[in-house]
Amino acid sequence: MGAQPWLVYALVTTLCWGVWGAFIELPEKKGFPATLGYVVWSLTMVPCAAVALALVGWVPEHDLRAVALGAAAGLLGAAGQLVLFEALRRGPAYLVFPVVSLSPVVSVVLSVALLRETASGRAWTGILLALVAIPLLSWQPPDPAGRRRPLWLALALLVFLGWGVQAYVLRFANAHMSSESLFFYLMLTAVLLAPFAVRMTDFSKPINYGWSGPGLAAAVQALNAVGALMMVYAFRYGKVIIVSPMINALAPCLTIVISLLLYRVLPNRVVATGMALAAVAFYLMA
Repeated sequence: MGAQPWLVYALVTTLCWGVWGAFIELPEKKGFPATLGYVVWSLTMVPCAAVALALVGWVPEHDLRAVALGAAAGLLGAAGQLVLFEALRRGPAYLVFPVVSLSPVVSVVLSVALLRETASGRAWTGILLALVAIPLLSWQPPDPAGRRRPLWLALALLVFLGWGVQAYVLRFANAHMSSESLFFYLMLTAVLLAPFAVRMTDFSKPINYGWSGPGLAAAVQALNAVGALMMVYAFRYGKVIIVSPMINALAPCLTIVISLLLYRVLPNRVVATGMALAAVAFYLMA
C-alpha cells in the first residue's frame, strides 16, 4: 500500500525546510540581511503560487470567505516572521526560538477543541513526544552578549500564538476552499508585507547585493516556498494534531544532520535528546 497523501506532503515539507534551515544563515553571513531575505522569500512564493493556480485554471477563489481565510492564514504566518525579527533583535535567540517552536501546542489544542480531531493512543504518544522534542531541538547555548530587552518575551509569545493559530486556519480553510487558492493568498500577503521588512533593514551597514547575497538567498528561500506549498497540501489531507508536530520536529532534525555533515559540528546533549525523541515520535505518528 502506498503512503497516505498527507504523509508524502509532510515529508516533502520536512525535506525542503530541513535543507533550507541548514543553509538559511549563509546569505546573512555573506552580508545580506535576514530582513531582505524575507523580501526574497516573498518573491520566491510567486512562481510556486503560479504553479498552484495553473492547476485550477489561473483563477483563485475570490468570494469573501475565501479571501478572509486566505488573508488570515497569510497574515498570521508572514506577520509572525516580521515580529520574530524584532523579538530576536531584543532578546537572546536561545530563549526566543524555544518559545516560538512550541506553536504546535496551540495548533493541537485548537484542532481538538474546534475541529474535533482525534488520534489513536499510539499517535497521541508520538504527538506528546514531538511537542517535547521541538523546544529541545531549538535550544542554543546562552550568549552572554545577547541583548535582553523587556519586550522580547511578549513578541515571542505573539509569534507562538500566531503560528499556532495559522496551522489551525490552514486546516479549516482547506475544508472551505481549494489549496491552490489558499496558497495564492499566502503568497499575496507575504509580498504585501515585504515593504515592512525593507523598513526594518539597517541600511547603514554594508549590504551584499551580489550573487552570494540575494542570489544565494533566492536559491535557499525557494526551498522555503516549495515547503510552504507542500505544507498547505499536507493540512488538506492530514490532521493538524499529526502534521504540525511532525513537521516542526522532523525539519530541525534534518537541518542538524545536514549541518553535521557539512560543518562537522556535533549537537549538544539537549539537541541530541530532542533528535532521539523526534525520531520516536515520527515512528509513532507515521
